Amino acid sequence: MTAMAHGTVRVIDGEPILPKWWRTVDRWALSCVLMLFAVGLLLGLAASVPLAERNGFQPFHYVQRQAVFGSLAILAMLLTSMMSPLVVRRLAVIGFLVAFVALALLPFFGTDFGKGATRWYSLGFASFQPSEFLKPGFVVAAAWMMAASLEINGPPGKVWSFALCIAIVLMLALQPDFGQACLVLFGWGVMYFVAGAPMILLVGMAAMVVIAGTVAYANSEHFARRIDGFLSPDVDPTTQLGYATNAIREGGLFGVGVGEGEVKWSLPDAHTDFIIAVAAEEYGLVLVMCIIALYTGVVVRSLLRLVRERDPFIRLAGTGLACMFGVQAMINMGVAVRLLPAKGMTLPFVSYGGSSVIASGIAVGMLLAFTRTRPQGEISDILGRGRMR
Repeated sequence: MTAMAHGTVRVIDGEPILPKWWRTVDRWALSCVLMLFAVGLLLGLAASVPLAERNGFQPFHYVQRQAVFGSLAILAMLLTSMMSPLVVRRLAVIGFLVAFVALALLPFFGTDFGKGATRWYSLGFASFQPSEFLKPGFVVAAAWMMAASLEINGPPGKVWSFALCIAIVLMLALQPDFGQACLVLFGWGVMYFVAGAPMILLVGMAAMVVIAGTVAYANSEHFARRIDGFLSPDVDPTTQLGYATNAIREGGLFGVGVGEGEVKWSLPDAHTDFIIAVAAEEYGLVLVMCIIALYTGVVVRSLLRLVRERDPFIRLAGTGLACMFGVQAMINMGVAVRLLPAKGMTLPFVSYGGSSVIASGIAVGMLLAFTRTRPQGEISDILGRGRMR
């Protein structure tokens, strides 16, 4: 076996996949994700039992399903993280095209499950939400286009990616799903900023978002109702936001005790969109801060590794995936504490949901694949060699 050194990363020719993966993967970020999944199962034991009883299932029906979905998500994450960036890009683009077609066909074959927004396909035994799988695929596809535009005589990839982003945002807004639409637009904006977008263009985009929000408020009863509820100085205690804010207030620093919370019996979405309220009520601010620290750990560790990345595509795709992962968690928790209007967005790896947790596993697997150490050398090494010459 031959060994060689390149920059600050040592590479061993012919090294088996598993040892090479373990040596190069970000184990701290991986550990944070696994702990988030464990926390999700712990909270599911409390939050989903009332819903199972109301629907006539066994007490731990939803916890068992979450364990199955989570196992598939972890498996998908590990397998994806072992792939090379080239393979990840190819599979992500194919997955994006499939999800894009599925999203376009939602108005004809989708269902709303009585929630007022057509976002899912009903499969009988489960449901499928195309937008969850579309997000990581779009990030990779847009990063590929932007990276190509940075090459000499490259195609207008930034323009193509922007047109694709607008098409997706419009389709999501028509469901309506303004939360996912904002998340997709944010992911594209972050990558465009990293790719060297002028500030005036980003300010113009922000102005366009404000104008679009005003139009949506005037023409969408669904959107207007959520904004009005958010801006109202008084919170109706019988609404989901009312129950959630009261639960968080009751939890205090250490919570009311395991299994002693009341919010799970009142909130229909206690196991999904408002699961952080269950955590705050039963375990207190301590567990909530631990959850925030775990999400922060994944995002910060990934960005620190991507700062040293020299490949434009990997740097852009990784940044988009990391920021989108962190912002989705921030939006979910922000809604629960009434810092943001209701969005109907899950907490990655913690909330119940097949599409959400599996798509999150794939997205984080891509992120781990992009942030693995590679024989490229540190920027400081390159600058040092330049000075020696």
